[in-house]
Amino acid sequence: MSIERVKEYFKQWDMENKILEFDVSSATVYLAAKAVGCEPKRIAKTLSFKIDESAILVVVAGDAQIDNQKYKAQFATKAKMLSSDEVIDLVGHAIGGVCPFGINEGVTVYLDESLKRFETVYPACGSSNSAIELTIGELEKYSNFSLWVDVCKGWI
Repeated sequence: MSIERVKEYFKQWDMENKILEFDVSSATVYLAAKAVGCEPKRIAKTLSFKIDESAILVVVAGDAQIDNQKYKAQFATKAKMLSSDEVIDLVGHAIGGVCPFGINEGVTVYLDESLKRFETVYPACGSSNSAIELTIGELEKYSNFSLWVDVCKGWI
């Protein structure tokens, strides 16, 4: 199970016990916000894209949407989301639990500017009923991100 992989990943920092597991689904921004008890915009959703034959992850605020022009300017290609099978094969987590933790080798992680307005956010932890509350600094540290990007619209 992916959540076990994420727990194992967080053990190196003694953070595995901070992972929240719910009796209800947290597979969408709305469901995750309800499970956690926060505003949907504070859910850090992890979007998976294909560039050439590689996967990248872009972690964005719950109220943000990919802006195709900004994405193309940043990555020099059109935004092409991974299929559900590709997400499992290339990233290592299933849709609904995709996160930047405990992922396959070679997957590059980007953090979107839409997240910077919050003290803490809630990314998933590898399953459709999990999350963890992290400060932005902790998200930077634990996600092994490569770069902050500005590829979203729709958030204030």
